Amino acid sequence: MQNILAIDTCTEVCSVSLYTQSKKTSRFLKGVAKSSGLILPLCDEVFDETGLSVADLDLIVYSKGPGAFTGVRMCISVVQGMSLAFDIPTLGFSTLEVAGLGASKKYNTDKVAIALDARMNEVYWGLYQQGVFTNEMLCKPSEAPQLDADYIGVGTGWGAYQQALIEATGVDCCEPEFYPKAENLIDLALAHIERGGLLDDNLPLPTYLRNNVAQKSLK
Repeated sequence: MQNILAIDTCTEVCSVSLYTQSKKTSRFLKGVAKSSGLILPLCDEVFDETGLSVADLDLIVYSKGPGAFTGVRMCISVVQGMSLAFDIPTLGFSTLEVAGLGASKKYNTDKVAIALDARMNEVYWGLYQQGVFTNEMLCKPSEAPQLDADYIGVGTGWGAYQQALIEATGVDCCEPEFYPKAENLIDLALAHIERGGLLDDNLPLPTYLRNNVAQKSLK
């Protein structure tokens, strides 16, 4: 794969990364209202900087959720549009896995507990351990699995429900302001391809985890 575009708009932040000639050209926005609506201008910026266009892409990789409902839909819509218009294969990863890989690299740990605030006293939960992502689910903070103090907790759920998560898991070190980034999607895609993994032949689809939201979105 020579040219890979990565897109993430599933949380409070928005990011893109364009991988070409073994280099990443990235953009990251935080603290901007409705940042997911700025994803196309960010894509234009990385295309302009590298001299590429959508037609030059070999793959589009994206965060498929869970996350903010509007952000997830925005991400999927943009990827679908580019993929269908230019017949570009896609590859989707859990937002939680993207955050887990990024935290593992930044904090040099192989034990990451990811919790994103899902509102309604719930969190989107997952574990990133020794390079493997597991346990993706929606749960109440008090029902998060028991872990140990070797883990680091990352994601907005640790800010919204810190005490409940600490009591339930035994994790006492957390970074609530840590967010997924598109450049980590590139790393996941390259590792997936190196292992001989397949690309998505079907239309990109979101992951919501909350069934009532998913059902409403299909009506």
